[in-house]
Amino acid sequence: MLKRAIVSLAIAAAALPAMAQQEGKWMVRVRAVNLDMANKSDAGNGNLGVTAAVLPADAIRVSDKLIPEVDISYFITKNIAAELILTYPQKHDVTITSGALAEPVGSFKHLPPTLTLQYHFLPDGQFRPYVGAGLNYTRVSGVSLRSNRGGVDLQLDSSSWGPALQAGFDVKLSRNMFLNVDLKKIYIESDVKANGTKISHVKLDPLAFGVGIGWRF
Repeated sequence: MLKRAIVSLAIAAAALPAMAQQEGKWMVRVRAVNLDMANKSDAGNGNLGVTAAVLPADAIRVSDKLIPEVDISYFITKNIAAELILTYPQKHDVTITSGALAEPVGSFKHLPPTLTLQYHFLPDGQFRPYVGAGLNYTRVSGVSLRSNRGGVDLQLDSSSWGPALQAGFDVKLSRNMFLNVDLKKIYIESDVKANGTKISHVKLDPLAFGVGIGWRF
């Protein structure tokens, strides 16, 4: 009996380091993210009270922005995780350009929650790269856009669905803390309308570069 007890204690003691090092399935990261807008837009069709030549392709410009971001990851396996990326509605200024002229036309807000499925190449390493792909839903609100050229209010679609691509890495700093660097391409687009008539189609498609800290539990 004593021998069995000693053997059992030895096995339990040997298992303790492995149990202590075992990481949880959840990870929360906080990032600072720079949104660099692609700003691709169709040429205008004259409904702003100007000719298409005055409103050329890529004339509608949406401001870049540095935003806070929180994401929650769940590790389905050691290599595969699902990540939900969250922030609060972000306000962007909009400008219409024509040649050397730039006309501020107002602003809008967008809320872009994104869900990705990731593959982590080295889940037990100090350096842990990953790639991901998923779906973005963008909710547009607070639209306040008016062109002085045509004297008309402009409208945007209330929502947008599009794919999202992701690549990044975590660096283990301590038992459950990580440095994170992340790059995402998010596809967001909308029709631009004046008095209910489409005048252009805009592709924002931001490139989102983020740096932050993550906690695994």
